[in-house]
This record gives sequence, structure tokens and C-alpha cells, in this order.
Amino acid sequence: MKIVILAGGIGSRITEESQLRPKPMIEIGGKPILWHIMKTYAAQGFNDFIICLGYKGHMIKEYFLNYYLYNSDLSIDLSNNKVEIHHTNTADFKVTLIDTGLNTQTAGRINKIKEYIDGDDFFLTYGDGLANIDLNAELEFHKTHGKIATMTIVQPEGKFGALKFNEKLLVEDFKEKPKGDGSWINGGFFILNKRVFDYLDDTYDDIMWEDDPLDELTKNKQLMAFKHHGFWKCMDAMRDKIHLDQMWTDDPKWKIW
Repeated sequence: MKIVILAGGIGSRITEESQLRPKPMIEIGGKPILWHIMKTYAAQGFNDFIICLGYKGHMIKEYFLNYYLYNSDLSIDLSNNKVEIHHTNTADFKVTLIDTGLNTQTAGRINKIKEYIDGDDFFLTYGDGLANIDLNAELEFHKTHGKIATMTIVQPEGKFGALKFNEKLLVEDFKEKPKGDGSWINGGFFILNKRVFDYLDDTYDDIMWEDDPLDELTKNKQLMAFKHHGFWKCMDAMRDKIHLDQMWTDDPKWKIW
């Protein structure tokens, strides 16, 4: 089953890093966040990836072209360029890298990879979100309802700490960044039936997946929600990258491999 990863955006809200590299190549614990996402899928038996490239896509191509060498111990005889591999810690990934355009929006990027989808269903996710999601449970749910699309929904943390106090202003309870207002939001881990391409076409290069396609799927009662109660975090800004880096050292809640 294919996993489509949207990795072509500019990452305009994390320019400290995205000026130098595409957002999915920003490192968490010395590895691109893209690698962490792929490891989450591979750990659960899904390792056939289609990566939608755009901004600085050549850097992602170069990373995977050299992945085996990056993750191997080796000797090089410079007189004849002979390479001897001693030990490798490579990953069991199959990766298809597709240039979907520099300025193409997410709906257009999905439409451009339809010829590479060879099964009835496929996964879709973004190149900047981490979660300890149970993908097999989501897939089982998707197969039971028979609709075109399944969207993982999550309850993000609040932006600020919350506290309770009495009439004398004595603080009685404090929680650092509790869950938000109870609302559920798009968590970015989708499962789609290939019928979804009926909601996309070649005129959609300027359309966001989150706008017209999801609106139409909703109107036609073809979008189901899968609740994820575990860890989830999107690397939206530099503070998120710093937080995830610290978590990787202390307690990487998304690491299921």
C-alpha cells in the first residue's frame, strides 16, 4: 500500500531553517523529520513511499540517492574509487520521488501522482507532522466504513498553561499546556480510496487539498473521522522544532520503532 507524503511546500513560518532546505529535511535529533515520518509507517508494515517534491526538491532526491552510503561504514580506495561496505544501518524504504512543481498547492500535488497509485487505497500525510498513530487500526476503520476518505483527527495542546484559583486568588490547580478547548482538528494522517481522484483534476494546481476537495467530500458524505488520542505534534514554527529536538533526547513519544 502506497504512502504519499506532501513534501513540496516552502515552510514560510520556519524560515530560519527553510531558507536552507525544504521543510521536511529539517532535522530532529540529527535526522530529517521526513525520516521520522517514514519510520513511523515502516514500523507498522508500510514502506512504499511516494514523495511529492517542490521547493528545493533536489535536496530530498540527493538525500535518498546517498542514503545507503550515509548509513554505512565503508572504506574507499581513492586510486580506483573502489568502495567496500563494512556495515550498513539502512532502512527498508522503497521511495518514488516525483517533482510536482514549485508553486503547486496540495490538491494539485496529489493529482500529479495518481498514475503511481496501483491499489484501491493509499495513505496520505504531510511532511511536517509526527504522531504515534496506530495506522493499522486506522486502515481497519477505513475498510469498514466504505467511504472515500478517512481523516485522522486530534485534540492539540493549548498554547498557554491553564490554572484554577479561588475567590482569594489562591491558585488551586495549574496545568502546563493542557488540551485545548475540546475541539478536534485535522491531524494530517489520511487514508484515501482511489475514487478521490474524481474530486481532483489538472486545473487544481492552485487549490489546497484542505479546501475544495475536502469540502466536496464532506458535502457528499464521503469523509470519515478517525480519532487519535495519543501523541501528535506539527512542526509549524522554530519553537516546535526546538521542542521536538528536546523530546527526541528526553522522551520521543512518536518513536514506535
